[in-house]
Amino acid sequence: MTRSYEIAIVTSAFALKIASGAFLTLGRLAVSSLVMGAGISAMHYSGMAAIRVVPMITYERPLLVLSVLVAFGASFAALWLAFRLRSGKTWMLRLARVAAAVVMGLAIAGMHYIGMAASQFGPDAYCVGGVALDNTWIAVVIGVLSLGMVAIASITTIYDGRLETEKQLHTSTLERSNAQLQHQATHDALTGLPNRVLLLDRLDRCALNAKRQKSGFAVLAMDLDRFKNINDSLGHSAGDELLREVARRLGGAVRQQDTIARMGGDEFVIVLESADSKASVEQVIRRIVDAISLPYDVQTVIVHTTPSIGVCFYPGDGEDAGALLMHADEAMYFAKQQGRNNHQFFTPEMDVFSSQRLQLESDLRIAIKQQQFELHYQPKVDVQTGIIGSTEALIRWRHPLMGMIPPDRFIPMAEETGLILPIGEWALREACRQARAWQIAGMPITRMAVNLSALQFRQERLFDVVSSALNDAGLDARHLELELTETCVMSNSKESALILERLSRLGVLISIDDFGTGYSSMSYLRRFPIDKLKIDRSFIKDLGSSQEATSIVQAIISLAHSLKLKVIAEGVETPEQLAILKELGCDQYQGYHFSKPLPSRAVEELVQAAGASRQSHAGDKLLRTHSKLEAFRPA
Repeated sequence: MTRSYEIAIVTSAFALKIASGAFLTLGRLAVSSLVMGAGISAMHYSGMAAIRVVPMITYERPLLVLSVLVAFGASFAALWLAFRLRSGKTWMLRLARVAAAVVMGLAIAGMHYIGMAASQFGPDAYCVGGVALDNTWIAVVIGVLSLGMVAIASITTIYDGRLETEKQLHTSTLERSNAQLQHQATHDALTGLPNRVLLLDRLDRCALNAKRQKSGFAVLAMDLDRFKNINDSLGHSAGDELLREVARRLGGAVRQQDTIARMGGDEFVIVLESADSKASVEQVIRRIVDAISLPYDVQTVIVHTTPSIGVCFYPGDGEDAGALLMHADEAMYFAKQQGRNNHQFFTPEMDVFSSQRLQLESDLRIAIKQQQFELHYQPKVDVQTGIIGSTEALIRWRHPLMGMIPPDRFIPMAEETGLILPIGEWALREACRQARAWQIAGMPITRMAVNLSALQFRQERLFDVVSSALNDAGLDARHLELELTETCVMSNSKESALILERLSRLGVLISIDDFGTGYSSMSYLRRFPIDKLKIDRSFIKDLGSSQEATSIVQAIISLAHSLKLKVIAEGVETPEQLAILKELGCDQYQGYHFSKPLPSRAVEELVQAAGASRQSHAGDKLLRTHSKLEAFRPA
């Protein structure tokens, strides 16, 4: 009897080992079935042989063969079903497993009963040996053992099912985590767009498909004009909000099969598949420009931005992802140089432009170390009296090889690279030094105006920089005027108010530059301590030729005076413009009609020629303002 158990255990284990694995071939299944069927048959007939009957048991050959075949068939079905139904947790699979267990049980029972039917006992057969036991106790013991074995098998099955469920759950969680990590590695966290990694992969695939189909596609590099000003002025959270909205609008402007990627900052790349002509690309660009140029409501402030776009084509402008991105980027920078809010198609000449730009950036860093900058000064003149009341300091770069480089060529680059901070600090210190030098020399110029970029205005150490510049030069704060743009002042109004108040307590004057070109809301004029409004030159140039421009200038002057603010007009170039400003009551003006920006020595000569005696008596009057700043200034 013991031997029959051993046979069953060993052969079943061996068969299951053969059948286990990731794949179950027909050969492995056949061998496993033969082993298990032989084990079941051997278990049954060795158990029958353990019964000592006289005369010995004989078997009908056909039924014996049939019982062995049933054992083989049952083993084949059991192993096949075990392999096919071993994974999954749907109710259909669970029902199939129950059905398989029933089929297997019937098959094994069938083999047993066929084997018993094959057994032949003699007419006078009797059992020998053994101990006589009570049949009731034998039944109870066998029943208890059977139930115990069924219970153990059931518990094992349940535990195995639970382990399988947990395994599948862990596998599913791991797959989701891997998918999430893969998405994070290939997509921009802010906008959800593909990042550089995924873009390079898609460009390579586009190139392969285009090469196979002998077609082309276009790559567009795009960034947002004035985004840095918006980001520096309103804060990074506002910039992020703007970028998310830009990404959404881009998605609606291109086709579904096209790729939009964010390269970082405010730079996006768009891959237009099957677009190999300028005409087809320009249609898409018009949709992009129309979408991006609409107003944005960012943190309750209405802002505007426009796209500068560079375009290149595969394979004419490059045959790999690196070359295509580089050439599209070069075309985009060329578009910005052409005035922004436009698009440019790549040409080989732009390679030279890109190299020159990199060289200029390198030279700009050298210029800071070698102090190649200088200040020119443009007088601000009293409209009614013609007295030079103050000057505005304007920076120039005297390049050792290229000569004088105008601000519009290097200031945008300085702002992009952050070099505007050291450059701006140098300009502030030099302007304060020059103002004090003129005072010591007896010059009647009463105030020096210096421009601050949005990045300078938002730097944490602005107050310390201004205080240090004044102290080092020995200049009284009331002789310094800081010019800021509307965008700069309106952004993050609470922080702006605190910065302006600190500067006001110091005694510095604040002027709003390029007034009329920024925010539509002008409530900040009432809330912030401001001294002056400078009317943008775009309104001044049309004075006399446009009644609308004249009405706008008149409205600005009336608004400012009602708030007790001074008004200065910039870009005055003709006597007619000056006459209209005088009639409208403007306080000061500057422009080529009186003088272009000049070196300090030329300004001194200009003032002397204008008559110093006329200047001196007006100094104190020109220093006085009536804005909210007066409440902060020391007596």
